[in-house]
This record gives sequence, structure tokens and C-alpha cells, in this order.
Amino acid sequence: MPSPAELLRIVQGFEGRHVLVVGDLVADEYIFGKPERVSREAPVLILRYLAREIRLGGAANACHNLHTLGAKVLPLGVVGEDPAGEAIRRSLAERGVPTDGIITVPERPTPVKTRILGGGWGSRSARQQIVRVDREPEGAIPSGAETLLVERLRGWAGRVDAVVLSDYGYGTVTSRMLAEIRALGERGVIVAADSRYDLLRFDRFTAATPSESEVEHLLETALDGDKAVEQAGWHLLERLGSRYLLVTRGAKGVALFERGGEATFLPIFGSDEIADVTGAGDTVISAFTLALASGARPVDAARLSNYAGGLVVMKRGTATVSRDELAAAVRRDLEAGTHDGASARS
Repeated sequence: MPSPAELLRIVQGFEGRHVLVVGDLVADEYIFGKPERVSREAPVLILRYLAREIRLGGAANACHNLHTLGAKVLPLGVVGEDPAGEAIRRSLAERGVPTDGIITVPERPTPVKTRILGGGWGSRSARQQIVRVDREPEGAIPSGAETLLVERLRGWAGRVDAVVLSDYGYGTVTSRMLAEIRALGERGVIVAADSRYDLLRFDRFTAATPSESEVEHLLETALDGDKAVEQAGWHLLERLGSRYLLVTRGAKGVALFERGGEATFLPIFGSDEIADVTGAGDTVISAFTLALASGARPVDAARLSNYAGGLVVMKRGTATVSRDELAAAVRRDLEAGTHDGASARS
């Protein structure tokens, strides 16, 4: 087990690391209402409107998490010429994140995920999501936008310590973009990939961070226990040709697979009474990638990402974890002597 001082040293090393985030920028919209009565028009609730929030989602959420963890973030993606796209730009700029790598495509809408929640205004924990409505662009980004993104990427190539690929299936991460990023990886830049629907495209990178359900879908198998997860993890790592595979398992924590090494299972940090998993994968890949870029051993990077994931799922809605929160969690857990209950298998 690492000492608290070692893990804290890694966390402090997050500051100033330059991380390029390439992927689908999404606006997460939350509409809050208070249940009033059942409609006479149809058997549905009528909500009295209370408030509306726009939060950074998708690759924009990864940018937000990396920023709060201390990194210098360089977002690379597209938005539409619409209020959602403007909200993403404004929210990132207000946090000091540069937006010159965000290309506006007038004919292409910004992806928006609208969640409608009902409950009392005074208690966020009492709110329940009633329905989600997604507004999505179709197809890959236009070739002109792709060319501009490639130009930005080439201009930043010498400045980055790591790359996070955040693919939500909206066509930003094209084959041409992947070829450029693969060249960065061949030059020693850490590249970690998170793809919701098509992870096998993201082969031969440093790491991949799928959820357990995504692994089940990719391999068309049910993962009904640690042994099944272990077998599937080694199989997927081999197919991807990556150095590391970090599988997020919800209330069961994470499992790390290292090429030529061990499989390490880490139970969830904190309570398994999860409040909201929205965007938790963005938090995990951000902490894991930053830790690797800061010189952490893979197992220590996995531990830190597990702490970060355990913290963020206790928050409602799309959320982040700060570097101070992560450091405090390390101190509480390791100084209390609970450690992380890791189990390793060769």
C-alpha cells in the first residue's frame, strides 16, 4: 500500500499538467418542478416550474473535472450556433478554460440532455428524475470543422502531457482525429479513452476506462461476479492492445488490468448508497489520466480515480471533484487505517 504522503504528492502533482480533451461537448440541462396534481388531459403529473440549470456534460464535463483537479485543460470539439453551445463556451470561459479549440458549426445543433426533476425546492435529495429528453446531432462533424480541429490539435501537440478522448457517439472523434492522436501516443503522450458505444475503435492507446455494462455490451456476455469481470477484462485489454484497462463497476468500485501485470479490484470508496452516477465516468477518467501524467504507478492512479468516483456519485446531477476534496478523502481513508481493501490477482 502507498503511504498517504505518496498519494498526496501525486495529487499535488496534478497542478499545471496540460491535458487535451477531445470529444463530444454536451449541455446537461436540468428543469426543476414541484408536483402539483395529476393532469386531466392524461395520467401524468403537472409540475410547477421552479428553476432551470445548464451544466457541462460529456467531454465538457471531463474538461470541468480536469480543471477542478488542477490541470490546464485544452478542449477540442464542436458546438452549434445555439443557446446550448453558447452556454458551454461561457461556462468554460468563466472558469478560465480556453475556448479557442471549440469550433462553432451553425448547421449542427449542440447535443442537449434535458432532465426534468420533480420534488421540493428545499431538499435536492428529494428530487426524482421523471423523464429525460435528448436533442442530438446526426452523423459525423463536417469536414471543414474536422480540418480546423486537426489544425488546433497539431498546434497544441507539443504542449500536452496527456489526452482524454471522450466519445459519446456524436461524431466528433473521427478516424482522422484518431490517427493524429495515435501519433501523439507514439511520441510518449498518455492517451486515455472513454467511448460510450464504440470503444474498440480506440485501440493501441495508453488506457481505456469502460463501465462494466459497456464491457458486457462489447463482449456480449453477462458479468455476474469478480471472476467473470476478470476474464472479460483480460480479454478486452488484449483486443484493445492498451497498457491499462480500468473498468468502473458502480457500487462495486473499479477493476484495473495491467498488461504484463495484475488485475486489481478496489471496492467503492465511501458509501455504496449512490446518489447519482451522471457523469461519474468523466470524473474517473480525469483523475486516472492526471495521476498517470503526474508519474503515478497505475495502481495508485486507479486508487485516486476510485476515490474521485466515490466522491462524485454522492452529488446530485452532473458534478465534479476538486483537488482539495480528493486530498481530504485520501487523508481520511488512509490515516484512519481503512485503506482501500484492494485485492490483486496475477
